[in-house]
Amino acid sequence: MMFLAPSAAPRLRHLLQAAGFVAVSLGGLACNRQQPVEETAAPAVSAEKPVPGPALLALADSNAATLLLPYGRQYPASGVVLHTRLGDIKVKLYDDTPIHKANFLLLSRRGVFDETVFNRVLKGFAVQGGASDHRTIRMNRYRLPPEIRPQHFHRRGVLGMARYDDEQNPGQLSSSTDFYFVQGEKLTPAQSLAMAGRPLSPEQQRAYATVGGVPSLDGKYTVFGEVTEGMDVVDKIANEPVDDYKWPLTDVAIRVEILP
Repeated sequence: MMFLAPSAAPRLRHLLQAAGFVAVSLGGLACNRQQPVEETAAPAVSAEKPVPGPALLALADSNAATLLLPYGRQYPASGVVLHTRLGDIKVKLYDDTPIHKANFLLLSRRGVFDETVFNRVLKGFAVQGGASDHRTIRMNRYRLPPEIRPQHFHRRGVLGMARYDDEQNPGQLSSSTDFYFVQGEKLTPAQSLAMAGRPLSPEQQRAYATVGGVPSLDGKYTVFGEVTEGMDVVDKIANEPVDDYKWPLTDVAIRVEILP
């Protein structure tokens, strides 16, 4: 999912014009993908204690699944905790989206997300992270094959991965770095059906009515996890004052801890 930002300002946060734009029905809003840049500094991982797994400079669209799937099987984890200045967000990662799960674990273990912030906030819709003004870890631009599962829909609190829109990306390949948490709002069955533009199961209608979410995103983006503790922290991030590009005025930095 992607936001579109103007290109006039010099900071990286204002260079998101390379991201695509996907129109959605919730107030005309959409989500963003930062275009990763090639870095020049050496990886922050110590040579004495290398983190196992595929090299970040070896990953590409063509081999991401081939390299990530065995890594995920060999080095499993149940989820992660995102530590922020506003509190902690505990996340369960789904086993039935193994490519996205393995990718998130690999980048977390390599410290990639520890150099990023929550860079796009749309209150009542979603908060997005994974961008950085100061990333030093070198990695290729690569995308992930979609793992869109009907049982994982965009109710409040789920974790999804951003991507380019269908015109630029007909294969619906996900970003490797730009993730989002759905905040969403409670919707009547009529509202959720109108927003989705397609039939919804009774379970989905109940969830959107009692918990909230963004049904217009279903079937378009890979949902690969959910918040199990700390949804109040997501709400705090959504309440942060933002600039004209929806980037929080005071950065909300991320530090990721892997759970067993």
